[in-house]
Amino acid sequence: MISFLNKTAAVVLFTLVSFAIKAQTNADIQKPEHKIIFQLTSGDSTAHKQLIKQFNNILSVSPTTKIEVVCHGLGLDMLVSGKTIVEDKIKILSEKGVVFNACEFSIKERKVDRSKIISSAGFVPAGIIAIVSKQEQGWSYIKAGN
Repeated sequence: MISFLNKTAAVVLFTLVSFAIKAQTNADIQKPEHKIIFQLTSGDSTAHKQLIKQFNNILSVSPTTKIEVVCHGLGLDMLVSGKTIVEDKIKILSEKGVVFNACEFSIKERKVDRSKIISSAGFVPAGIIAIVSKQEQGWSYIKAGN
């Protein structure tokens, strides 16, 4: 009789622990990880400072958020050494996982020497295609600046 009760108690305990683990696993799975792709086309340095502030705000409330920004057209200025006023902040955000990309079409069109792009930035062949590709992968799109 005692053996039967011990086995029953063990089965009940195992079942409860299994449900608790499954509930925790489901909670972890349902925890959203945000993925946001930003498009920057503004050369306005005020817009660049505001964008950096937005990134810091996002990461302060949701530190696992993946953030990428594609700079093209006049927005390329945010990544050009000698033109950008946020290079130090970009470096810090890059170390936190924020990805900054310069559009190679815009580099050619605006005749920017590729070596002038700050070292914290990467490159994409075509800004719009990079943005659309992220959206197709489930990333949320935000237009930054004007």
